[in-house]
Amino acid sequence: MYEDKELKEYRDLLQPPEKFEEGFGWKSIIGAIFIGFLMMPGSMYLGLVIGTGVGPAARWVTIIIFAEIAKRSYTRLRQQEIFVLYYMAGAAMASPFSGLLWNQYLVQSEAARMLGLTQFIPAWIAPPPGSESLVDRTFFHRDWMVPILLMMGFEIISAVDHFGLGYALYRLTSDVEKLPFPMAPVGALGNMALAESADRAETSWKWRVFSIGAMIGLAFGALYVLLPAASGVILSEPIHLFPIPWIDLTPVTEDFLPAVATGIQLDLGLLFIGMVLPFWAVIGGGIGFLITLIANPILYEHGILHRWHKGMGTVDTVFANNFDFYMSFGIGLGLAIAAIGIFHVFFSFRQKFQESLKERFKILFTPPPGRGDFSIWIAIGIYIVSTTAYILFSAWLVPGFPWIFLVAYGFIYTPIISYVSARMEGIAGQFVSLPMVREASFIAASKFFGYTGIGIWYAPIPFHNYGKATQRWREIELTGTSFRSIVKAEILVIPVVLIASLLFSQYIWRLAPIPSTQYPYAQELWHLQALNTLLLQSATLEGNSPFFQALNVDYMALGMGLGVLTYWALASLKLPVMLVYGVTRGLGQSTPHGIFLEIIGALLGRYYFMKKYGVAWRQYAPVLLAGFSCGMGLMGMLAMGFTLIMRSLGSLAY
Repeated sequence: MYEDKELKEYRDLLQPPEKFEEGFGWKSIIGAIFIGFLMMPGSMYLGLVIGTGVGPAARWVTIIIFAEIAKRSYTRLRQQEIFVLYYMAGAAMASPFSGLLWNQYLVQSEAARMLGLTQFIPAWIAPPPGSESLVDRTFFHRDWMVPILLMMGFEIISAVDHFGLGYALYRLTSDVEKLPFPMAPVGALGNMALAESADRAETSWKWRVFSIGAMIGLAFGALYVLLPAASGVILSEPIHLFPIPWIDLTPVTEDFLPAVATGIQLDLGLLFIGMVLPFWAVIGGGIGFLITLIANPILYEHGILHRWHKGMGTVDTVFANNFDFYMSFGIGLGLAIAAIGIFHVFFSFRQKFQESLKERFKILFTPPPGRGDFSIWIAIGIYIVSTTAYILFSAWLVPGFPWIFLVAYGFIYTPIISYVSARMEGIAGQFVSLPMVREASFIAASKFFGYTGIGIWYAPIPFHNYGKATQRWREIELTGTSFRSIVKAEILVIPVVLIASLLFSQYIWRLAPIPSTQYPYAQELWHLQALNTLLLQSATLEGNSPFFQALNVDYMALGMGLGVLTYWALASLKLPVMLVYGVTRGLGQSTPHGIFLEIIGALLGRYYFMKKYGVAWRQYAPVLLAGFSCGMGLMGMLAMGFTLIMRSLGSLAY
C-alpha cells in the first residue's frame, strides 16, 4: 500500500463544515412537485432518445429556477435548502415506472422469441403478448394492476431502506475509521457553485465556470437533442447532425480489424466527463481498448470468436464476442477487482487503528453534535425489517425457489460486500462488487435444488450493495446539511415520484411504440440488452441453456489471473492504482465508442488546463461538467416540450 498522489488531490478538495443547518421547508415541497411533473418526463424522454436522461441537469435547472424566483421574492436559497432540492431531484430522476416501459418491450421482444423464453416471463412483471393493454399501449388496464402495485410496494421499501445499512456503514467508515472518501467532493462542489449564485455578493469562480459550461451545453444540446426532436415531429425522418447513439464504423474496418466493434460517439459530454474522472482511470480504459483492438483479430483467427462474421454492426459484434469469450473473461476480471478490493480492506484495516475497541464503539454510538443523526440502532432495525420484507415478497412470488438462498443474500452476503465496498469508496473512491454471485446462486438452485423457471430473476431478492450509499451520506455532510432534512425530503418525494412516473410513462408510451424511430437509442440498443439479459436467464431452465454454451471456466481463470497480475505489476512499479481499474473497464468489451472523447478530455485537462490553472483545475472540472449538464438538460426539456405538444396536437381529432 502506498499513497497515490492523484487520490490525495481528490481527498483535499473539500473539508466538512463545523455547522449543520436544516434544509427542508416550503420551498422543498414546491420543488418536489416541480421536479416530479416537469423534470422527470424530460429525463424519461431523453433516456429513450439519446440513452441518458436529464440526470444531473434536472438538479441544476431546478436550483437555478428556484434561486432566481427567490431573488425576485426578496429572499434567497441557503446552501442547505439547495442541497435538499438537489437530493430530491436525484431521487425523482430514478423514475421507477420507466422500468415498466422496458418490461412491456421485453415480453414482446424478438430476443425473447428467439431464445424461447416468452412464455416463462412472469405475469407479475408485465401482461403476456396479445394483451389488450399492449395493443392499446396503456398502463391503465386490469392486466397491469399487479405489476404496478408490486412496483409501488418495492419502491416504498427501497426508499425506507436508504436509511438502513448504508447509513450504519457511513457512521462506521467515516466517523469511526475516518476514511477520506476522495470522490465525495466532486459531487458536492457543483452544489456549492449554485449556492454561490443565489447570493451575488458572494459570487466567485464557481458561478462563472458553471455559466461557461451551461452555455456550451446549450449550444451543443440545440444541435444534438433539439434539432432531431423538432425535425422528427415535422418531417418523416429526424435530422441528425450527430448520429445517435454513435457513428458505427464496424462494417468499414471489418477487413483489417475482424471481430472489433469500432466507431465513435459524438456526445460532447464525454469530453467533460474525461476531464472530471481520475486521469489514469481514463487512460487505463484506452489501454484496455487498445488491447482488445489487437486481441480480437487474433482470437478470431484462432477460432475463439467464431460467431462473428462480416456484415455485423456494433450491437451484433459485441453480443457475439460476449457469447464466445468476453462474458467469461469479464467475470474473471470482476473477480480480480473484487479480490483486490478485499485485499485493500484487509491490509488497511489491519494497520489503521491504534485506539481501543471501547473507544471505537464510543465514537460509533455518539455522532457529532448538530449533524441531525439518528440512532444507529434505528438504522440496523430498518435494515432487518426491509430485508425480511424482501425475503417474504420473493418467497411469495417465486414459491419454488429455496428460501435459504434468500436469507443468505440478505443477512450474510449483503453486509459483507457492503462493508468491503464502503471501505473501498472511502479509501480509493471505487465501488466493489463480486460478479455473477447472484447468477451463480440462481444456477445452483436450479441444478441442485430443482428450481426451474426465470421468475427469480425478476423477484425483489435482498441482494444489495450499500457501499455507494456511504459516499452519498458523506456528500450530505460536506454541504453542511442536517441529516433530518434528508429524511423529510425522502418522505415527501416518494408519492410525488410514484404518481408522476406512472402518468408520464403512460403518456410517452402513447405517443409512439417503444422502441421505434422516435426513440432512436432504445431502438438501437434495447435488442442487445434484451439478448444479454435473457441469455443469462435461460440458465435456470431445463435443457442445454445458451448460458452454459457461453460460460467457459478457462476464460474466467484467464481474466482473473490477468487482472491480479496487472494490479501486482502496477503496484510494484508504484504506478497509479486507478490505472488497473481503467484497464479492466477497457477490457470489459462493452461498446467502446465513447472512450475516444473521454481520453481527449483527460489529456486536455491534465496537459493544458492543469498547467494553466494548477491544482485548482480539480475543482473547476466538476463545476464545468455540472454547467454543461445543465445546458444539455435545458435543451432536452425544450425538445421534450416541443415534441409532446406537437404530437398531442397531431393526435387531436379535427
